[in-house]
Amino acid sequence: MDEEFRSLTDRLGDEAGESEVFRMLLATEDHEKLALVLVERERPLWAREIAAFRLGCRGDRRAFEALVLLLNHRDPERCVSAAHALRLLGDPRTPRAAAALATNSMRTAYALHPVRLLTALRAPESVPALVSTLHRLLTSDEPHWRVALACVEGLGRLGDDRARPVLEAALPHPRLGSAAAEALRRLPEA
Repeated sequence: MDEEFRSLTDRLGDEAGESEVFRMLLATEDHEKLALVLVERERPLWAREIAAFRLGCRGDRRAFEALVLLLNHRDPERCVSAAHALRLLGDPRTPRAAAALATNSMRTAYALHPVRLLTALRAPESVPALVSTLHRLLTSDEPHWRVALACVEGLGRLGDDRARPVLEAALPHPRLGSAAAEALRRLPEA
């Protein structure tokens, strides 16, 4: 059992209580049973999360929609699990979905994990989405500085020179300045 799956089962065990369904979802190797949980009516969120996580980690694309919804959830732990499964899923729709979530100004409070996922994916959508999100978050009264910081750090790891203008604009910001300077050092020489 890998660390992410262990964390998921520990976290959801309290939600599920003594449910027989919980034990079945953890034990089954039947992809059809897991996929059925994603579409059955009146299944609790914890059951859908387990099924989506297990299918996603095994590359079963039927989990994609559920994982994207979980990636945009208000509970950060659900977002972490969804991002892990989406990375392993390898679905070509993932970068577009993560970019849409990261750049949605109405959902900025929940954009941290989509931003981190975009960095990990290193997809063509990653740099433009992170630049766009960071640019929008550079106002002085922006409350979502952690999302902005994740963008700065991600752009540094991606090392793409297209990020230079927005990283330079982030230098004067008290919470972003040192990370922006480090990210700029990681970019190729101009």
